[in-house]
Amino acid sequence: MWGWFIDNGVWVLICASIVVVLLLFFHERVRNFISRIEPEKWQKKAFGSITSVFWTIEGIAVAVVVLAFIAIVLSEQGVAAMINPDDIRNWFTGHGINNIIIIIVGLVLWMVIKRTLPTMVDRLMARPQKGESREGLKRRADTIRGVFVGLSRILIILIVILVILSEYVSIGPILAGFGIVGIAVGFGAQYLIRDLIAGVFILMENQYRVGDVAKVADVAGLVEEINLRKTVLRDLDGIVHHVPNGEIRVASNYSRHFARVNLNVSVSYGTDLDFAIDVINRVCREMAEEENWAKVIRTVPQVLRVDKLGDSGIDIKIIGDVKPLEQWNVTGQLRLRLKREFDKAGIEIPWPHTKVYFGNKPGD
Repeated sequence: MWGWFIDNGVWVLICASIVVVLLLFFHERVRNFISRIEPEKWQKKAFGSITSVFWTIEGIAVAVVVLAFIAIVLSEQGVAAMINPDDIRNWFTGHGINNIIIIIVGLVLWMVIKRTLPTMVDRLMARPQKGESREGLKRRADTIRGVFVGLSRILIILIVILVILSEYVSIGPILAGFGIVGIAVGFGAQYLIRDLIAGVFILMENQYRVGDVAKVADVAGLVEEINLRKTVLRDLDGIVHHVPNGEIRVASNYSRHFARVNLNVSVSYGTDLDFAIDVINRVCREMAEEENWAKVIRTVPQVLRVDKLGDSGIDIKIIGDVKPLEQWNVTGQLRLRLKREFDKAGIEIPWPHTKVYFGNKPGD
């Protein structure tokens, strides 16, 4: 068996490396596929089983890669049998093995970060925070996880490239050149730097998270992505907006900690206001006592005040606290139920109208 490894070490190394890369590439895609087809209650178990299988196969593939390295190092004849030119053989036994080791180390480091960083973030976010719900903590954890995993990937790629370059040339002048170029580019990339700094503060201050509904730079929608450079939102029309973080002066989060029903209901001037208020409070109370709505309503909506004496009717303000992102569902259901009850009780919902007098006083 070992003799076969020595004779075919290069081919084994190439095949095993390809297997490792393919496993890293398909692991996340398999998880996403399962999340679409498996019920939520089975997903955690399925993810655990898949992770174990992938870890086992990846461990075997890495072990094969290491054995192939050893075989190549112990027998240069195996390399020469595949690569006849001496200069290519010398490169592979000299720099080539080091380069592959660097790439493997980078892949292993990426695997470790990809496995451990989400767990660390989840544990950090699992700590109770004042006024933060479980859904809010999960959204923040998902946001921070996505940003730091992406940043780690970029840093690992840059480090691997620089270390490989150091095998051939001195990277000191290259780094110095990057520094000079960076200063020159910095003057022309002020907006990019501003976006990055603003992105850091957005994450640190937890202004909004992936999954929140927010309004930033006069654009309102569901936050689909946040990174250090930009925020991506999708509005109700399905339009995706890419907003540079540096352009955000005011960020309004519609789903932080709790949301509020803030509804004005208009009744005609001939309505008995005490009776109308009793009907409104009863409808709100009955709705809050139902099992489905009790899960999302935190404080029973009720009449706050007579809010306005309008041109055509009297506005009555209703407020109540609900779970984040549920304010629109609760408000819509309240409108529906109030319209039905008003029709039964004979309470008129006014429409715009104008009274015209031809020379007579209103009392005549």
